Amino acid sequence: MDTGLRPDRRPAIAICAWDPTFTAWDPVEDLSGDPWNPVGARTLPVAGNASADAVAAELSALLASGECGALLLVGRTAHPGAFRLQMRAENRRMDGSDRLDHTGPGVVRATAPAAEIVRDLTDAGLNVIAASDAEEDAGSYILYRILNDLPDGPASPAIGLIRAPSDVPNAKVQTAVKTAASVIARHLAPLPRPNAA
Repeated sequence: MDTGLRPDRRPAIAICAWDPTFTAWDPVEDLSGDPWNPVGARTLPVAGNASADAVAAELSALLASGECGALLLVGRTAHPGAFRLQMRAENRRMDGSDRLDHTGPGVVRATAPAAEIVRDLTDAGLNVIAASDAEEDAGSYILYRILNDLPDGPASPAIGLIRAPSDVPNAKVQTAVKTAASVIARHLAPLPRPNAA
């Protein structure tokens, strides 16, 4: 039966606040219950209310299945003063005691367009730095797991992690997340048209 509804061919970007106590990012802007979407893409909010391993596994599965073509992790930074776009993650267990993957690389780099995100956040009036140091928390752990699980190939999805300082108001966090997601969305291609039956 033809419902007359056209399929949504906008690519999806998953946005996940990995810490359930981090409530500054709210994907739903109004009473409609619909999540905010950047121009040319749709967001796929993913709750971070499970263990870091479970969140990493869920996000890796979404990327592997093609359900989303990009990912933005969102959380807090331990450093004061500026938003931090984390550019890499280290091969460490959650407790920092040992390597997470004994055959994996020591460091993996985020694939989101860092320079463009920093520029647009600055243009939006936010204080931001691109940080090479990985903070020792679930966000860095999840970022490493996802980047390390990516299959080899020329078309890596854009994956980034943005951290907000604890003293910034929620409105600035919303602006930062939306701006970063909008930059990533500009690089996503529309989904292919389905084959006619």
